[in-house]
Amino acid sequence: MGRVKIRYYAVRGGRGYWQPKADMRKAGFDPVACGADGPQAWARAEEMNKRWDSYCAERAAPPPPRHKRGSLAEAFARYRETPEWSKKAERTREEWNRAWRRLGPIFGDITPGSVRMDHVSRFRERIARQAGQREAHRCIKIWRALWRVAASLGYCRADADPSAGVRNTEPARRQVLWRHREASTLVKTAIRHRYYGLAALMAAAWDSSLSPVDARTLTPAQRSRDAHGEFFIVSRAKTGRAAVGTLSRAAARVLDFYLAKLGAEIAPNAALFRNRSGAPYSKDTLGDDFRAVRELAFGEGERRTLADFRRSGASEAMRGGASLTLVGQKLANDVGSSPHLARTYLPVDLDAVRAADAARKKGRK
Repeated sequence: MGRVKIRYYAVRGGRGYWQPKADMRKAGFDPVACGADGPQAWARAEEMNKRWDSYCAERAAPPPPRHKRGSLAEAFARYRETPEWSKKAERTREEWNRAWRRLGPIFGDITPGSVRMDHVSRFRERIARQAGQREAHRCIKIWRALWRVAASLGYCRADADPSAGVRNTEPARRQVLWRHREASTLVKTAIRHRYYGLAALMAAAWDSSLSPVDARTLTPAQRSRDAHGEFFIVSRAKTGRAAVGTLSRAAARVLDFYLAKLGAEIAPNAALFRNRSGAPYSKDTLGDDFRAVRELAFGEGERRTLADFRRSGASEAMRGGASLTLVGQKLANDVGSSPHLARTYLPVDLDAVRAADAARKKGRK
């Protein structure tokens, strides 16, 4: 069993213990016996660290700000107290908060009705210069959604949005793609350099077309099998939509190889993929390890990302003759992302996902 670095975690006699410091014990955090040293014990220790971090964050958080009566900030604060805000996917809430960090300082303390089109236009141009067209597009998209919310709360008129006169052209989307052989090279490079968890994650992400966040949060309990092979049943972090992530036999072998190297059973609802320290992959550690393996495989000049796997899979399927409906099933996404297509949401269908997999194989030739 490899050694791991987890705060306040110690091993004695082959068993793991979470050992808080004196000030933590005074705050009510007692030592915890985590069980036999291994992934389950590590997960328990990480859970206790998250509880401690949450406690510290709550104590350090400033009191809620008092917003000017009738202001856009007050409207947004009221919205965040409603069940509708809680129902949004975590990634969607993050996007709103990210945009508000730019919108709030400019428009937060004024009433929505006092904002004119030229104010919004100049704001967009400023953000485009400072942070790029993609960030400017996001800010106006969130502004328009927030305006509708403010109108529903009685802060303004729904038909008086000043951004209606502002062009918010969506910037060109990334077009870079990975090829199947290149993805295989990444997996093999990761294995050669003992990034076993990353190798299994990349193999699963390539086959399943799951986003990085959905792939790194997979659990053993989500892994299933039928007569045609293995797959994961998940709920997408960004949209909450049900998704099926299929695995080829090769990806399943890589996954089983990684689990054998891990040398311990992972709890059913614990994170499946671990970095070389034994800790579950986070957004940052996954990015760091992927960049390290990418450089080993293709050199310093390579800039394609793990997130590009998803687009690459869709491109394979389209080249192989898959319809938009099948691609939508595979990605568990809105097949009408083009403005020329209807926004159609489809129930997840395992047979359709496998049909898209077959089209991807054709598209590789």
